Amino acid sequence: MGATKAEEFSVKDNRLSKYAKALAHPARVAILKILLKRNACICGDIVEELPLSQSTVSQHLKELKEAGLIKGQIEGIQRMVEADADTPDILMQVVSARQALKSFSEEVIESHVLECIEGAKGQGEGGREIRDLLQVLKRYAA
Repeated sequence: MGATKAEEFSVKDNRLSKYAKALAHPARVAILKILLKRNACICGDIVEELPLSQSTVSQHLKELKEAGLIKGQIEGIQRMVEADADTPDILMQVVSARQALKSFSEEVIESHVLECIEGAKGQGEGGREIRDLLQVLKRYAA
């Protein structure tokens, strides 16, 4: 696949593009409708309503999460614990939540880096912007 040149567009335009890409699949739209209707959900609940496998639903949920359209992994884990779900299933969700947090953190950092660079270009204050960026990266690495 060729280069997208996404860096040549604003952070807002890139974010909107990410939302549009996530919503471009009808299964993801259906998942969002289910989530809106219930205001909370566990993956298994969605599988019961859609003609999709658990792994397919999980992949669509991951895409929606990465786009920033949904959140709530922790609430789902809490519900599983309260419902006395099997420990391996709970642990799988914990691992998934950790991966989602890591992915989200990386996206926040990338967005901040791009904003710092754009700000440094536009204001001629590259040194201050880069120092701010380094402080964020040091906190993340700690």
